[in-house]
Formats: sequence, structure tokens, C-alpha cells
Amino acid sequence: MELAQGEHVLFSGHPSWRSILGYHVGGFVLAVIAGVIAYFASGVGLAILAFGVVLAVVILIGFLRRIGTSYAITNRRLYIRRGLIARHTQEAHLQRMQNVNTRQSAFQRVLQIGTVDFDTAGTGDADFAFRGVAQPEKVVRAVDRAVHEAGDQAQGP
Repeated sequence: MELAQGEHVLFSGHPSWRSILGYHVGGFVLAVIAGVIAYFASGVGLAILAFGVVLAVVILIGFLRRIGTSYAITNRRLYIRRGLIARHTQEAHLQRMQNVNTRQSAFQRVLQIGTVDFDTAGTGDADFAFRGVAQPEKVVRAVDRAVHEAGDQAQGP
């Protein structure tokens, strides 16, 4: 993300590793199943190899998906970038922002993760959200700071 003159970052981050915990648990179960199948098919050596390979692939994919998504809040705009090879970016200027909502299930509250949804004026983009962020209340406070700074800059000295 290139910053304009006078623009600075107030929040920058990725989804928390805790937000893909379910994915990793499912991947671990899949690795165990692959290991058991390999054990009955060919013995202990192949079982260990199958378990290790499946688990390594699951961990790598989870890591790449997590670091391939980045969020930023500046004193002028909100920014979401997804993807490492193919990229999808979303930006919204703070002046267009109308509402900020957070969602957390009971399990997400325990993990201290959640989703912060942004409603923006005049766009059909209903899917502008920071998903899986750690401590979503901190993201909301960063948005409040950004809106306050943007308002101060608009009023001038």
C-alpha cells in the first residue's frame, strides 16, 4: 500500500493464527487419517511419512492464507489486501464510512478474535470486513482515532 502525503498508518495486521485454528484441527485429523490408511497399506514408515507430509501441507497452506491477507487503517482510508500471487484489494475512504460493527461468537470471545464489519456509503460492496483479527475492539479504537484525525485535518488550523 502506497501512502499519500500526510497519510500514516494507525493499524496494520493480518488475521490471527487463532482465527484458522479450526482449519488446523481439521488438517491434523486429516493427517492422522492419512497416516492410519498408510499404516494399514504399507506399514509404519509410510504412515509416518504420510502423516508428516499432510500435516506440513496443511500448516503451510494455513500460514500462506494468513499472511496473504493484510489489513490497514490509515488516517484517510481502510485497506484490505488478499492473495500472494493473484491479488484482490479493497479500499474505502474514511469519509464514506457509516458504521463499524464487531461480531464474535462465544468461542471467538474465548480466543479473543472476531470480525470487524465496515458499512460504507454509496458502495455495493457489502463484504468489507477485517476477519479473524485479534482483539477486534482495538481495531474499532484505531478506526475511531482515524476518523478523529481525518476530521481534524478536514477542519484545518
